[in-house]
Amino acid sequence: MSDIPMQPVPDASGPAPSEAAAIAPEVAPIVQTGLADGEWHRLHRASPLFKGGIALIAILGVVVANLRERVIDLFLPGYTEGDDPVDLVLENGFLGWALLAVAGLLVVLIIGFYISWRMHTFRVTDEVVEVRSGIIFRTHRRAPLDRIQGINIGRPFIPRLFGASKLEISQAGQDANVQLAYLGSSDANELRREILRLASGTREGRAAAQAQTAGVERFIDARVQEFLAPEISDNDAPPESIVRIGIGRLIGSMLLSMSTFVLIAVIIGSIVAIAITGELSILFGVIPALIGFGSFWLQRFTRSLRYSIAGTRDGVRIGYGLLSTTNETLPPGRIHSIAVDQPILWRFAGWWEIKVNRASHATAQSVSGGIANTTILPVGDEADVMNVLRLLLPDLDDAARALIVTGLAPHGETGDGYENSPKRAAWLRWFSWRRNGFAVTPDAFFLRRGAIWRELVIVPAPRVQSAAIQQGPVGRMARLATVHLHTVMGPITASLGAIDVDKAMEFFADTSHRLVDAAARDRSHRWAEASDELGAPEVLVTEAAEPEASVPPAAPAAPRPEQDLRE
Repeated sequence: MSDIPMQPVPDASGPAPSEAAAIAPEVAPIVQTGLADGEWHRLHRASPLFKGGIALIAILGVVVANLRERVIDLFLPGYTEGDDPVDLVLENGFLGWALLAVAGLLVVLIIGFYISWRMHTFRVTDEVVEVRSGIIFRTHRRAPLDRIQGINIGRPFIPRLFGASKLEISQAGQDANVQLAYLGSSDANELRREILRLASGTREGRAAAQAQTAGVERFIDARVQEFLAPEISDNDAPPESIVRIGIGRLIGSMLLSMSTFVLIAVIIGSIVAIAITGELSILFGVIPALIGFGSFWLQRFTRSLRYSIAGTRDGVRIGYGLLSTTNETLPPGRIHSIAVDQPILWRFAGWWEIKVNRASHATAQSVSGGIANTTILPVGDEADVMNVLRLLLPDLDDAARALIVTGLAPHGETGDGYENSPKRAAWLRWFSWRRNGFAVTPDAFFLRRGAIWRELVIVPAPRVQSAAIQQGPVGRMARLATVHLHTVMGPITASLGAIDVDKAMEFFADTSHRLVDAAARDRSHRWAEASDELGAPEVLVTEAAEPEASVPPAAPAAPRPEQDLRE
């Protein structure tokens, strides 16, 4: 099954794009090419089969279960007892009716799949991505280009065998994403490129991929290349990953996790309990836990085995997965906060993990097999951390990068650029008061905390929605306060306690002005236009990638600072 060219679907709901362009103001139009031509298109012809494959497998399982007696009787005559449904059909003369029922079911399924495919259409204009679906109950979903938080291309194992991919456009909010399941792999990659080009504000179109002749040899070669390559890229060289996670490091990071130690403790406790009581029924509670942990461990291992991260002209490209793969592109300005964590068990190896808060919530099963899409770097050393942060925060200067290095240090020192907790906070932060502190630059806020579980939180100034100060009765007695930077919900909380109250007030006052200035400089919704206006700053580009267009500083809507100083 080769990639099928998408044919435009006539649209009677409004004027054609050519007519709309005729009445538009005389400005340079955004050139649309390929599937992003403003016309309605249909998905891959096998999309209903890929989406309904689980139901078909379930039906097949029921049929096989009902025929198990006959299968056993073929190899062991006379072994089975009881009535076989096939024998009942044959003995009562219902064979014709049974075949007719099976044929009718197949016809209904084929007709249903065909109508579903015909009614599922999409189009991409210079402002929005639209998807219409449903037979009886119709659904019309829209994704404005300037609100796109990321684009994922997922290739589940079975559709991947047939050269199909699922494209998901992530937007802010729950259940706000727009899915195109499924497209041909080359079509999905080209459509992602075009959507990102339109969202960036670039007006020059790129040449569409040339159609290639079909054939069994080309089909097999294309499938093999897709399995070997980290991502599909017809017109551009795949970007070279700046981080390589070795198998040894990956296995070591998973073994040195708290969940592994908890599992070992459960196993040891179960063995001791069985030895003391002699009750083997305890295994009925342990075995399901072992199966669940093994599934989680294998899923995480295969997800991270082919991890890659690289810079492209349209943002950061993250890939992962072994059998079922996902490639996700994060445009500039879509990351709201970053946390660099080091669990205590990783400390002797010098490993770190990077997580982010994002406004989008990708459907987990479509892109990551049930694992959240907030982990940007599963495991890496300090050099890997700095390389990844240069991709995520390309506008940080040398002073800000020096603050990152200092923020990863085991403890703080006077004059290291951070406002640390005073000595009187030691009774509240027994081990971390020397490390607990904050730093501020024109483009970001840095919160350093934790001594046993070390963490550095970085919040880009344009992404902060509001700021607050909190002081409880204990804080009033010790003249300490807690500062908060509010961003979108996620695994990261940008707050820092046990700060001198005077330093906290200065932080709040300074933050209020910085947030307004950062919001005024925000151009992230049209990053290519901002590049043309501001010039081309230097960006990190991997060697294998083509020269990238510059990425401007990211920034959000204007925040509303607030003070919540509880008396």
